[in-house]
Amino acid sequence: MTELSKKEQLYELIRANPFIAQQDLAAELGLSRSAVAGYIATLVRERRLLGRAYVLPDQRPILCVGAANLDRKLRATGPLAMGSSNPASGIESFGGVARNIAENLARMGAAVSLITAVGNDTSGRALLTHAESVGIDVRGALKLDDAGSGTYTAVLDADGQMVVALADMALYGRITPAFLDMRQQQRAGASLIVADLNLPMEAIATLQRDAAQGGVSVVLVAVSEPKMNRLPQSLEGVRLLILNAGELAARVGRTLNDDAGLAAACRELQAQGAQDVIVTLGVRGVLFTCPGGVEHLAAPPASVVDVTGAGDAFAAAVCLSLHGGGNDLTLACRRGLQLAAMTIACRETVCPQLAPDTFGALTPA
Repeated sequence: MTELSKKEQLYELIRANPFIAQQDLAAELGLSRSAVAGYIATLVRERRLLGRAYVLPDQRPILCVGAANLDRKLRATGPLAMGSSNPASGIESFGGVARNIAENLARMGAAVSLITAVGNDTSGRALLTHAESVGIDVRGALKLDDAGSGTYTAVLDADGQMVVALADMALYGRITPAFLDMRQQQRAGASLIVADLNLPMEAIATLQRDAAQGGVSVVLVAVSEPKMNRLPQSLEGVRLLILNAGELAARVGRTLNDDAGLAAACRELQAQGAQDVIVTLGVRGVLFTCPGGVEHLAAPPASVVDVTGAGDAFAAAVCLSLHGGGNDLTLACRRGLQLAAMTIACRETVCPQLAPDTFGALTPA
């Protein structure tokens, strides 16, 4: 038996059982343990295996990096009166942009992992337990004994539109470049990295730098106008930036009054290094870059129950379209708009009707 066939047999055994022990491989192939280790090292160098647990390239997860919060939503039962007590109904759920995107992806059948920070408290444990229950790998999470888990409180009017939101998310500042370096193997094993701007600028720059140097592609998702200052000046390494019109205006430092202004601002971001940009426009749909400039897609009709989580659902559908190297942003945005419409019609932040066949069902004919 040739050296090549031994290596290929070992590779096929690992494909059949990615958790097989090296001693079992040695016994199966009649090799020494050191010889098995040598073959595995060669396969890793060839990127046919991706490190621990022998992760195979066609099984690489989408990695979400950013916030995982306890969300509280308070919905007014009548017209809101500022500066006064208002009757409302409230619910609690699990949220955070990165976590929401991860749950949408997992419910649609994608392999997905989450790097986040939680407190070593009841909320943190519940967040991680729930994530695992829907199929999210949270082994890379940072657990902090000296901080409480993140919270996000949204006040909605009687029609379900958000009036104001309050976020306590200081703990995500602990996701530093040094911490990300400790998760280098997990990052290298991903098919795509999706990061929200709850991360500190230095962490975002680290993800960009690695992508620019030939690493895993990065999608950045904006979270609010005040946090646009966390986006580095250079956007080199950014495969896609998803943001709304207000966040885009905050980035370029001027008011954007029409689609022509939005398009010009998108071109500025591309000049700064971003490959593509998507601008979400609420009920007007989305604007996105294309080889000829920008295109617009109108939003499909939706029955509004609660708008919370719609943007995260949009981002998840877009990322699932890009997963594996897809480049059709028109199709990705169409899917994103349809998934956002489904989410708007749900009271939950992540639509419970999502399933592994949902994404196929949303593919336009």
